[in-house]
Amino acid sequence: MPAQAYAGKECVCQFRKGICDQSCVQGMMETTFYIACLRLSGRRCVVVGGGDVGLEKVEGLLACDADVTLIAPDAIGPLRRLAEEGSIGWEQRTYRDSDLDRTFMAIAATNDTDVNISVYDAAEERAMLVNIVDVPSLCNFILPAIVRTGPLAIAISTAGASPALAKRMKREIAETYGEPYARLAIMLNDARGWAKGNLATYQDRKRFFEGIVNGEPDPIALLREGRATEVLDIIAAAKAATDQPAPAGQA
Repeated sequence: MPAQAYAGKECVCQFRKGICDQSCVQGMMETTFYIACLRLSGRRCVVVGGGDVGLEKVEGLLACDADVTLIAPDAIGPLRRLAEEGSIGWEQRTYRDSDLDRTFMAIAATNDTDVNISVYDAAEERAMLVNIVDVPSLCNFILPAIVRTGPLAIAISTAGASPALAKRMKREIAETYGEPYARLAIMLNDARGWAKGNLATYQDRKRFFEGIVNGEPDPIALLREGRATEVLDIIAAAKAATDQPAPAGQA
């Protein structure tokens, strides 16, 4: 059962049970989520709630270059400073449904059930993305734990079953897939233009990159040993090999 619903606590979802009976999250563990990476650059995203959780969500959106507007009568110091420096817009008042007009995504991080339900309903009417923090039944998407290293982003989700387990997995994945993988990703990205210009088919490009990534010597092992030049040599050799004429009888 997702961690946000506990039988016997006060109900905070749209079903207004009074006391939670967990009915809002029945089947949550069986839900198959469509995993996607969203391009938020320049898109209007609204965060409702000016507390610590609101700050966490604002910072996550800013990291993706979103156009962030905070809706809250009051806000903690770090959020105030972000507004003062112009990094976010701040509507210093209570939430209105019209706040979601021309908006791509809304996240509500409040302890007011009525506000949370209003945000969800208004977002659903507009067919937009909405997440009400800690209320799974008032979300049409969930936010996984994210490991970021350079251009790499790895998402971990337990479908709400255990945030603690997701945090452990995040820590272990960060230790395993760290800086060497990010450096290799950058090197391979630098070779993409050459590959598109010189390798005619998708299969040709696939063989080229897989030969580097899965070849010997292992480029990740080389990068871990500080031997980046040798990885560049491997990429250069792979390029040169594609320029070689095919052996007789294999043209």
